[in-house]
Amino acid sequence: MRIIYLDYNATTPVAPSVFEAMTPFLTKHYGNPSSSYSLGHACREAIEDARGKVAVLLGADRDEIVFTSGGTESNNLAICGTMRQGTPGLDGHLIISAIEHPAVMEPAKYLERLGFDLTVVPCDSRGVVSPAKVAAAMRPDTRLVSVMHANNETGVIQPLSEISKLCRDRRVLLHTDAAQTVGKIPAFVDDLGVDLLSVAGHKLYAPKGVGALYVRRGVRLEPVLHGAGHEAGLRPGTENVASIVGLGQASTLAFRSLEESARRLEMLRERLLAQLQEAIGERLSVNGGQAARLPNTLSLNFPEVAAGDLIARLPELCLSTGSACHSGTTGMSPTLAAMGLDPDVARGTVRISVGWFTSEEEIDRAANLLIGAWESLTR
Repeated sequence: MRIIYLDYNATTPVAPSVFEAMTPFLTKHYGNPSSSYSLGHACREAIEDARGKVAVLLGADRDEIVFTSGGTESNNLAICGTMRQGTPGLDGHLIISAIEHPAVMEPAKYLERLGFDLTVVPCDSRGVVSPAKVAAAMRPDTRLVSVMHANNETGVIQPLSEISKLCRDRRVLLHTDAAQTVGKIPAFVDDLGVDLLSVAGHKLYAPKGVGALYVRRGVRLEPVLHGAGHEAGLRPGTENVASIVGLGQASTLAFRSLEESARRLEMLRERLLAQLQEAIGERLSVNGGQAARLPNTLSLNFPEVAAGDLIARLPELCLSTGSACHSGTTGMSPTLAAMGLDPDVARGTVRISVGWFTSEEEIDRAANLLIGAWESLTR
């Protein structure tokens, strides 16, 4: 059985040139980057080279990039590090959106349990967070707003540049979880107007277990981890050199092909949607279909079936009924609930996400399989 992978929002395969770039740092160049001899120097130089490559992809300066273990740690450092910086007490107000990934939602709830004030701003039926709603939630003691760049389930892109203007007028910091957008669409920090931006390597054809946090120069954070003074004192621990090198190479690949890749991914997405709509008709609906979305993401509501039953009939296809890193639960996802989707409609929701290695042949094959499985369940 030939597997067709259509869950690139869950994770991506490591690109071949990324693997090649990493290999010497798993075998030949194994020194500690903090060491004073040549083996250490080679690793330190490789880390700084990768830092520059990530900075180019984000339109940042290299000294604004902090390497982490992934998007979750980056989000925790950005959110907890901002809220706990500079004051001994637990005062201060944090704003997040209702459609955030658990890697943002859970640190925010943790801070709320500690005594910080938290406001969760809703989205509209398209899955878009309104800048006006964010503005209305702001208070004199608001320290941080965190709104994701694009949603991992629907692919809906959020109006960060508008939100950033509101934040700057009020001298409030803005963080975005850009795990789903970096490498798919432009995520230049000055265009977005963000002060903090999280990157997850494994969404970007780099390995799992590595990420980065952009920290605008002048922004101060309280470290979440404590130890030696690695990564400008913000992320202690001996660096994961091979994976950092891999993230740097993946960033270069993404930067070189950003526009071309986005066009191709959108073509594949629309090719699949057209075939499904032709067979199923108007009853097949798209979550966030009226909003700007990631070029690779398709959140579909299949009528008259449960998504789990549909996927169970498709062993050849790798699909998701929600966000794969937290889909071990039943019921409607928080994102779909925040959009006000009818539960009967949401039970048929399938997320499809294409990537660099998806072919047109695979799209056509997947369409036929999905149609066949849906028809077999609705006869």
